[in-house]
Amino acid sequence: MSKITIQQMADRVSALIDQRLKIRGPSLAIQISRAGGKLPRNVRDAAEALVQATEMAQQPKLLLQIDDGAVATAYDICLHHLYGVDLGRRRQGLILDIAA
Repeated sequence: MSKITIQQMADRVSALIDQRLKIRGPSLAIQISRAGGKLPRNVRDAAEALVQATEMAQQPKLLLQIDDGAVATAYDICLHHLYGVDLGRRRQGLILDIAA
């Protein structure tokens, strides 16, 4: 897997976090820290693995040590969760919780 591919994966996850969860930040690592409890632990761990792979991809020797399967799995976990997030339904649930 190339450096560009890994960076594109991290950028896509970052864009989805911005779009679906309305959490903005200059990088994926900052968005993950700001997300806090809005992301389940397994999704947060997968996104952190993407951040680590992106950092490793900056160095040519470390790029060879990246496990392509693990990066692809982490990317799939993030996409699967983020495509399932419906912000309107979350807001509706919050309003119903407050009303109850």
